[in-house]
Amino acid sequence: MSLRVEKLDLQKADISGSKWQEVRAEELDIDNVSLAKTKINNVNMSEMTLNDVNMSGIKISDANFSHGIIDHVHLFGTEFHNVVLPMEGDGNYHPDGQYKPVSFQNCNLSNGQLRNCDLSNVEITDCDITGLKINGILISDLIKDK
Repeated sequence: MSLRVEKLDLQKADISGSKWQEVRAEELDIDNVSLAKTKINNVNMSEMTLNDVNMSGIKISDANFSHGIIDHVHLFGTEFHNVVLPMEGDGNYHPDGQYKPVSFQNCNLSNGQLRNCDLSNVEITDCDITGLKINGILISDLIKDK
């Protein structure tokens, strides 16, 4: 791909409806910009930083979010579907199945729901489990009986 190199300094500009195809746009500095209703397909966003961003109603699909960090985010009403580990043929697949674990720290997941999930080898440490049920059974009752 042969690219024309051009530095743009857009300020107070309306570029709504513009199309970018086969564009290298690395290390951009985007501040106080509306990208509402923008469609982003087949884009490398590795090591991208998003701060103070309104992403309500966003849909992320077929994404590699490995080693991503979500910090101080409002997730009420958010749904996660079909979140999986890499499969054979994926670029970051490890045949030994050794991946950095997914972790939740200092999160309020009260009233959350987990359905049809693989929770094998999950550790819950220093958490408030008041009202926590697994398959309708209160965990506090199980612990009390031990």
